[in-house]
Amino acid sequence: MSVFIIAEAGVNHNGSIELAKKLIDVASDAGADAVKFQTFKAEKLVSKNAEKAEYQKETSGANESQYEMLKKLELDVATHQELMQYCKSKKILFLSTPFDHESIDLLHTLGLEIFKVPSGEITNLPYLRHIGSLGKRVILSTGMADIGEIEDALDILTDSGTAKENITILHANSMYPTPVEDVNLKAMPNIGSTFDIAYGYSDHTLGIEVDIAAVALGASVIEKHFTLDKTMDGPDHKASLEPSELKAMVQGIRNIEKALGSSIKKPSPSESVNIQAARKSIVASKSIKKGERLSEDNLTVKRPAKGISPMRWDEVVGSVAQRDYKEDELI
Repeated sequence: MSVFIIAEAGVNHNGSIELAKKLIDVASDAGADAVKFQTFKAEKLVSKNAEKAEYQKETSGANESQYEMLKKLELDVATHQELMQYCKSKKILFLSTPFDHESIDLLHTLGLEIFKVPSGEITNLPYLRHIGSLGKRVILSTGMADIGEIEDALDILTDSGTAKENITILHANSMYPTPVEDVNLKAMPNIGSTFDIAYGYSDHTLGIEVDIAAVALGASVIEKHFTLDKTMDGPDHKASLEPSELKAMVQGIRNIEKALGSSIKKPSPSESVNIQAARKSIVASKSIKKGERLSEDNLTVKRPAKGISPMRWDEVVGSVAQRDYKEDELI
C-alpha cells in the first residue's frame, strides 16, 4: 500500500480562489495524493472576542481577533464546488477539514470521501459523534492529546458507526513550527500498536526529514502544510513548505517506500551480478605439484568466486592435489 500524502493547503489561499487553484496545481505537480483545505463558518468556530494563538499573532496582525482573521479565510459553497471540480481535472483528491456541524453536513453533501478531524476537535464529543455517524473514512489528528484522549475519541467514532479499519490516527504536534525535539516520533508506532490501528503523521516541523523518517517507521498517511511563498501574510505560511520542498518531500517518501522492501533478506537482482567479482575462492598461494598435500602454507583465498568457496576451507586443507597448480590458480 502506497503512503497517502496529503498536501495541506489549509487557509494558505488567503481567501482567494485563484490562489487556491495555484495551490492545487502545486500539490498535483508534486505528486501528492490529496490537497486539503479547511471548511468553517467563523461565527460557529470561535467567539467574537477570542484572542489569536501566539504563533498567529506573530504571523498575522496582532490586533485583529481570531474571528476577524478567520472570517477572511472562509470558503463558500460555490467555491468548494469549483475547487472540487478543479481537483478532478488535476487528478488529485479534494479534502477539507470541517470545524463545525454545518461544515460537516456541507462536506458530506458534496460527497467527500474522507473526513479529517483536526487536533483541536479531539475532545469535541458532539462533533466526533456527528462525523462517526457518517460511516466514512476518518483521519484523526492527535496534537495536544494524550493516549487516554485518543482512546475516548476512538470509542466515540466507532460507537457512532465508523468501523475501526476505516480510521487512521495521525500523531501530531500542534505547535507551528514544531521544534524538532518536541516531535516525539516514537509515539506514532506506539499509537498504532496500542489501538491496533492504521497510523500516520501530521507534520508541522520546518523540514522534510521527519516526514521521511515517519514513513520508515510505518506511517501510512503523511500530512504537511505547503504554500506558494513562506513570506505571504497569513497564519500558516511561515510553517509551510514551498513548492520545491513539497516536491522533494514526496520524492523522498516515494524512494523510502521502495527502499523498505519485503523484509526477506536475500541477494537482490541488482547485486546478484556482483557475487562472483566480490566474493572469493580457494587458490594456490604458490606452485603446487600433483600428489602434494594441500595446506595453510600453499593455499590462500582470493577473488573471484569461480572456484571452491572458502567456507569449505577445512575440507580442502589436508587433501591431496590431483594435479599441478600454478600460483593464484583456482583449486
